[in-house]
Amino acid sequence: MALELRSISKQIGSFSVSDLSLRVEEAEYFVLLGPSGVGKTVILEMIAGLLTPDDGDVYWDGANVTRLPPDRRGFAIVYQDYQLFPHLTVRQNILYGLQARHYSRSEAYERAETTAELLGITPLLDQYPAVLSGGEQQRTALARALVLTPPLLLLDEPLSALDLRIRRQLRQELKQLRRASRATFVHVTHDIEEAFVLGERVAVMLEGRIRQIATPYQLSHTPSDREVADFLELGNVFAVDSCAGEVCRVGDIRFHTGGCIEATRFIWIRPEEIVLSRTSCEGAVRNHFNGRIEDWELRNVLFKVTVSVDGLRLAVLVNHACFSQLNAETGGEVYVSFSPSAVHCF
Repeated sequence: MALELRSISKQIGSFSVSDLSLRVEEAEYFVLLGPSGVGKTVILEMIAGLLTPDDGDVYWDGANVTRLPPDRRGFAIVYQDYQLFPHLTVRQNILYGLQARHYSRSEAYERAETTAELLGITPLLDQYPAVLSGGEQQRTALARALVLTPPLLLLDEPLSALDLRIRRQLRQELKQLRRASRATFVHVTHDIEEAFVLGERVAVMLEGRIRQIATPYQLSHTPSDREVADFLELGNVFAVDSCAGEVCRVGDIRFHTGGCIEATRFIWIRPEEIVLSRTSCEGAVRNHFNGRIEDWELRNVLFKVTVSVDGLRLAVLVNHACFSQLNAETGGEVYVSFSPSAVHCF
């Protein structure tokens, strides 16, 4: 059962989503990634049936559901603010949808308890939302949605209100839930790390349009254009002054590339493929420069080192062992080298 959006458009005041198409495969964890205000939630609500497209169609399992009301689509949606009923216990919140669909009492309670166990909230079933932590409230909201066994679960920034430790924990739980439920998940977020951890494929949305749909690996290694690379914070995107053969010039610096064309306007140098050393290896690689360390910072398990090469600031990612060997000091001189294949042309 695949989800398809075909040439969807929607105008709301001065905001618009224009001619947007995508396909989400059955049982896929699909992430829609973009900054705030580009229309991610609007797309989610058009899928759910809460908004109707001005143009285009929504298909589910090959059937056109564009005009089908939300309750007949069978989808579930979870928002970032949980939207739990404050006067109902956790158990009653989970039971709410089952009772509205006239499940028998015994089946409803059995399904509620099974789902609560899956989400790890069985001890909380008799508690009210007001006494729950943010993570517990989000698990309750997920349980209320999943108890109905929807074929498609829509998640609108579900982790954005949680602290980092809980976000990381829930990311892993969401991946496990997708596998256990065998449902299709469409997850909206502005968080790049979250998108890359969760998404089997990720759609990057900028200015109301899908700019690239790819796996996290493909996005981080072959972004479609400068805007996508900039949004993904990949670093080292530079405007090109000229290109000749396989050489691009940025200011006074000549970069050997894996293959540029005359129309190339930007290059991106992959930070993880740049090598910093205290000894020269000139002649061994085609891109070899003298540099000076401007700054460094620890990012998770890697160090991001900022190096100046003839006034051009390069971001370089190195592991602890390489960083220790550098004996890095601000203002210290280093050699900078990388192969032509590390240079991606737009």
